[in-house]
Amino acid sequence: MAGFEIKQIMQVFHPKLLTTIKGYDRQTFISDLIAGIIVGVVALPLAIAFGIASGVSPEKGLITAIIAGFLISALGGSRVQIGGPTGAFIVIVYGIVERFGVDGLLIATILAGFMLVGMGLLQLGTIIKFMPYPIVVGFTSGIALVIFSSQVKDFFGLETIGNVPADFLDKWQYYFSNFGSLNMYALGIGLFTVLVSVFWPRINKKIPGTLIALLITTIAATVFRFPVETIGSRFGEIQATIPVPSFPSINFETFRLLLAPAFTIAMLGAIESLLSAMVADGATGGRHRSNTELIGQGIANIIAPLFGGIPATGAIARTMTNIRNGGKTPVAGIIHAIVLLLILLFFGKWAKLIPMSCLAGILVIVSYNMSEWRSFKGLFRNSRSEVAVLLTTFFLTVIIDLTVAIQFGLLLAVLLFLKRVIDTSGVEVLNLAVDDENADISENTPRLTLPDKVEVFEVNGPFFFGVANKFEEAEKQLTNKPKIRIIRLYRVPFIDTTGLSNLRSFIRKSQGNGITVILSGPVKSVYDALEKNGFLELVGSENVCADINLAIKRAEAILENRKKK
Repeated sequence: MAGFEIKQIMQVFHPKLLTTIKGYDRQTFISDLIAGIIVGVVALPLAIAFGIASGVSPEKGLITAIIAGFLISALGGSRVQIGGPTGAFIVIVYGIVERFGVDGLLIATILAGFMLVGMGLLQLGTIIKFMPYPIVVGFTSGIALVIFSSQVKDFFGLETIGNVPADFLDKWQYYFSNFGSLNMYALGIGLFTVLVSVFWPRINKKIPGTLIALLITTIAATVFRFPVETIGSRFGEIQATIPVPSFPSINFETFRLLLAPAFTIAMLGAIESLLSAMVADGATGGRHRSNTELIGQGIANIIAPLFGGIPATGAIARTMTNIRNGGKTPVAGIIHAIVLLLILLFFGKWAKLIPMSCLAGILVIVSYNMSEWRSFKGLFRNSRSEVAVLLTTFFLTVIIDLTVAIQFGLLLAVLLFLKRVIDTSGVEVLNLAVDDENADISENTPRLTLPDKVEVFEVNGPFFFGVANKFEEAEKQLTNKPKIRIIRLYRVPFIDTTGLSNLRSFIRKSQGNGITVILSGPVKSVYDALEKNGFLELVGSENVCADINLAIKRAEAILENRKKK
């Protein structure tokens, strides 16, 4: 039994590294090596910036990029996915740290890791990646605005008293009231970082503009002693080591309160990583393994916090950098993690000289790229329901809380799905002719004439609780009482308990009115459900026919027998 379960797990969890390592050659390694080094350098300022913006020390961002980045590449389901801390987590992580402290964050991340592993083992990967687009855009645009808002203080070098309020509206009111303390040196560094990040790719696309801006501003601020805040002045010395793993202490009450934020981290990580993997597939022509990717992400988020790491997921920008620079296999992601480790060990102590306004400028670029404002604007051309979903998700993310937005967004996704299924499902009453489902669909489908006093209730689409009242609506259209009623089910892919209950009530009501009921064309899963729930005894097994032709012949035979009597 245990062997069977392990075999089932291995069918779901099959890392791409094991596939790509077969036939791995020197030329592929050189491509991966170059890409890995470049992506490692690109990830350096981002990992530091994401760590600080999340409310933890800068080295925790680097540790996350190293450990989680290594594990996501080694155990994930994509050839070219690069994992690490991302901007999407900043809002939720900062809120957890504010409320529960760093230990609370580490516990929430570990819980999220177990949730991700569970999602993968339950094979939910193919479902999660089809999250409705308006909800995804609402999340990402809202997160982008919140990230931008969180960087205003450092970007402008504002001198404030006390902590900046967490609430979005209070935060901006706080900024305006303290805008007189603007630091022109900090603003200059922030603007320079933005401009270099935007225009540097026109000069060189291999070396990231963010790194160039970071080096120039750090050297300038150090040499000329600009009066600006740096990582060192805020956080002190950078711990240029990988800490010994330890498990954070926590009580049951805090554990209970962390379940909801952990779920938010898990869902956000799942959505972002699978979207990133899909984008990578489009760029490379490959095909990722969704469930393996979730399991790999989960393991990374279980282990990284033991070393002080924060939540990690697939990073679209770094993944695309990997692809553009020739990354072929997960080895490139592993090399990227090794490069970051070497930087931390040998150059980490110099990170304390980086100006905070430079990191703020980098995050301004990140928030702009995340905003998807063109997609946001384009969605206003869609239906009012989709626009409502977009705006609801966006404003919940910005004004209320990302945890609430994720939960409400998932509810909206389910409601949207139900609405669309209900809109495309229905029951139609036919009393003259019906299509022949056995005809060649390449030709015009012939029409079958119905005998007098025979009508057909044709059910289209899933027959579940959302459409269970369709029989009653269809029956209201009737003017004449039939002698035989055929319920055609060949277009019903599944039927749930509510559908079965409704169907049973309708059949009994018909029989009570002296109408014989024939069931036509149920697919195997529907037939099995009917058989298990006693419908063959209710209508008679001879009145359950494989297709409409047999159902009509059965109706004609019943009418003929009645005439003879």
